[in-house]
Amino acid sequence: MESIDIRNVQKNYRRKTVLRDVTFSAGPGECIGILGGNGSGKSTLLKTLAGVLRPDGGSFTLGGADLFRDHKRRAAAVGYVPQGTPLLRELTAMDHLRLWYRPEALRRGLSGGVLEMLGVTGFLKTPVGKMSEGMKKRLSIGCALASNPRVLLLDEPSAALDLVCKANILDYFCMYRNRGGILLIATHDPQELELCTGYRLLREGVAEPYEYRGDLRRLSEDLKS
Repeated sequence: MESIDIRNVQKNYRRKTVLRDVTFSAGPGECIGILGGNGSGKSTLLKTLAGVLRPDGGSFTLGGADLFRDHKRRAAAVGYVPQGTPLLRELTAMDHLRLWYRPEALRRGLSGGVLEMLGVTGFLKTPVGKMSEGMKKRLSIGCALASNPRVLLLDEPSAALDLVCKANILDYFCMYRNRGGILLIATHDPQELELCTGYRLLREGVAEPYEYRGDLRRLSEDLKS
C-alpha cells in the first residue's frame, strides 16, 4: 500500500511566510495530528495539500506521484473536510450527495454505509440554510468520502457535533485507519488526539516532531512557546 511524502512545502501570503519547510511522511494506517497555536498555519497546510491553495514550493507525493502536479489523481485519492462548511444554502443534503456520489455508491452509503453512520439519512430533504452546524459538518464529511479516498485531510472534523455523532465519526475514522487509510488531522480535541499515531507541531513555518502523552496542560504550554 502507498505512503504519502510531504517535502519542503512552502506557502507565502504576500510578504508573510506561513509555511517555510514542512516535511514529514505517513504510511497506511497512520493518523498524524497537526498541532499549533492560532495562526501557526494548520489550516493553510491542509488547504495547500488539498489543492485549495497553490504551494510556493515543495512536493506532496503518493506512491511516487506528485499530487501538486497530478490534479486528477489528487482529486481521486484525497478527501478534504475544511474547518468551515462550504455548502450551497439552497440545496438539500441529497442534492449535495448526488453531486459527489455515483448512484450505486450513494445507495450503499445511505443503507448501512458511512452516510447512515453519520446520520445524514435523517435530514436528506433539509436545505443547508435550515441545517444546524452539526448537520453541515456531517454532510461535509460525507461528501469528502465520496471517492473512497486513500488520504483524508481533516480540519477540526468533530467541532460542532453532539457527543453521539462525534463518537460515530471517531469510530469511522478508526475503521478507516485500520483499513489502511491515511489521516492528517488539525486538532486539539482530546479524543481526536488519542486517535493519532504521531504528531507534528507547526512552529515558525516548520513541522517539528512532537511527543504527546495525553497531557493537555503540557500541550497547551508548548503551543504558547
